Amino acid sequence: MIREVVKIDEDLCDGCGDCVPACHEGALQIIDGKARLISDLMCDGLGACLGHCPQGAISIEKREAEPYNETKVIENMAVKGKNTLIAHLKHLKEHNETNYLNEGIKYLKENAKDLGYDIEEVLVEIKDNNSGHIMHAGGCPGARTMSFKRNETNTTEVNTVSIKSELTQWPVQMHLINPMASYFHDADVIIAADCVAYALGNFHNKYLKGRSLAIACPKLDNGQEIYVDKIRSLIDDAGVNTISVMIMQVPCCSGLVKMVKSAVSRAQRKVPVKNTVVGIQGNILKEEWINY
Repeated sequence: MIREVVKIDEDLCDGCGDCVPACHEGALQIIDGKARLISDLMCDGLGACLGHCPQGAISIEKREAEPYNETKVIENMAVKGKNTLIAHLKHLKEHNETNYLNEGIKYLKENAKDLGYDIEEVLVEIKDNNSGHIMHAGGCPGARTMSFKRNETNTTEVNTVSIKSELTQWPVQMHLINPMASYFHDADVIIAADCVAYALGNFHNKYLKGRSLAIACPKLDNGQEIYVDKIRSLIDDAGVNTISVMIMQVPCCSGLVKMVKSAVSRAQRKVPVKNTVVGIQGNILKEEWINY
């Protein structure tokens, strides 16, 4: 069957990652500095990622893509390196494509001598179900199913008492906020991904206290150009003092940082911007001030 599938010109691709959040199927990932289509199976050919590539490296081509042949796909993946193979196999696993996963692993074992890397290193990554490890590649890991075992001996008495909310405004969703609201004037503002407050146990006490808040999801929200304009208005019209961007470690969350950077570049004023990356188990992975 001939159908439309994404094609990436790796010579033009600079690995910026703007295309990744637009692919809701998680078929695009940034691996070894380049955007890679890691699964024909999950690419719907709609081209939602096209307008997000500043280099024009993504196009749609019509080619033979069905019936899906995992052996042929993994032959193509193998020449792109170990990291691309791992991402492809994890993608199959995350979407419960067990038969294709087993077919791919079978091919790797049968052709291990010709791969140029240790097949066991690939298999270890695929078996790593519940470690919480998220590859830097992007896309689908944000939807990966995992469970965490909490150490009950680390809980403290504060978990048995009521903790005061530090939220001082409403609304908080980016589509609904008014940048000219009084609580944004001369304020320190947190722009947080939706999931941050659920992952970070001390979000209210340590981060939200004394600050105004706006939340957004860079993967699922529509009309994100409006977000950029609202953030610009917070800077120029509301005169905010600082902006703290708080995102999760999953790659699609990086889109929120890109929005803030875009807004800062359009604003007349300059404000300090801090980026905090939260791990999916509630730990802080990175805190840094963004230089412009």
